Amino acid sequence: MKLIIQIPCYNEEESLPVTLAALPEKIEGIDEIEVLIIDDGSTDKTVETAKKYGVKNFVSMPHNCGLAKAFTAGINKALSLGADIIVNTDADNQYCADDIAKLVKPILEGEADIVIGSRPVSKIEHFSLMKKFLQKLGSYVMRLLSSTDIEDAPSGFRAFSRHAAIQLNVFDNYTYTLDTIIQAKAKGLQLKCVPVNVNPELRKSKLVKNIFDYVRRSMFTMIRMFIIYRPFRFFSILAGIFFTFGVLIGLRFVWFYIFGSGSGHIQSLILSAILILTGVQIAVIAVLSELLSINRKLLEDIQRRLKLQDLKKN
Repeated sequence: MKLIIQIPCYNEEESLPVTLAALPEKIEGIDEIEVLIIDDGSTDKTVETAKKYGVKNFVSMPHNCGLAKAFTAGINKALSLGADIIVNTDADNQYCADDIAKLVKPILEGEADIVIGSRPVSKIEHFSLMKKFLQKLGSYVMRLLSSTDIEDAPSGFRAFSRHAAIQLNVFDNYTYTLDTIIQAKAKGLQLKCVPVNVNPELRKSKLVKNIFDYVRRSMFTMIRMFIIYRPFRFFSILAGIFFTFGVLIGLRFVWFYIFGSGSGHIQSLILSAILILTGVQIAVIAVLSELLSINRKLLEDIQRRLKLQDLKKN
């Protein structure tokens, strides 16, 4: 059983030594542990530092492509290296490396395909009250959208089985954390959370430079992924809203018409007709989007089979 610990890096010369030194050398049930550094266009001595600590596996991005693309490149490289389990952790040593054993255990025991490290958000000292609130709110919204019981949706401390890694497609250019949760549930992959510890802050987050911008991007990602993987539900809800308001306004017109003042409320009848027709049109879109979703699933199955064939050749 081979475990690859992948670490996306962007100018991590100072924090990387601490992160690498903390990584476990042995884990029960794991025969081989390797480290993979994804250099996301670093301009400092990140790569040289990693080599000094014995890292042999690297992925070099042509420029700073962002966390999502770096994560995807790392997953593909780890699969080509024969990884049975892939653990993603941050280069700033945010997550306690000793908890990697907790992440891989449910996969080793066949209980999960993806394991997410759940941080004690309320107890993290360097998180502001606003950030703690938004982290919890975001996780709550993600649980509603994905129909999962994920406790810490933004956590990047995750373990993936080979089976799960082959099926992942990250569409977002900003982060992979929310993207992968919704599609994992849609693809029937088993998700599990385990409590993990965090270390003192070594540096400020490079992903969350502005908390409100992060919230905006995260909400956009959630909605987009919900549309991609739950299109019928999304458009059905939208159609239901338009149709319901149309019917209610139409009933209001009927009420006034019965009691002799309908001629003064003809605008309500027009608005009712527009809303009902809009609801019907969106309902048609819901059906068409579901057909497209079925086609996407077939294409993803073909993609998975092609990946397996390529990996066997390598």
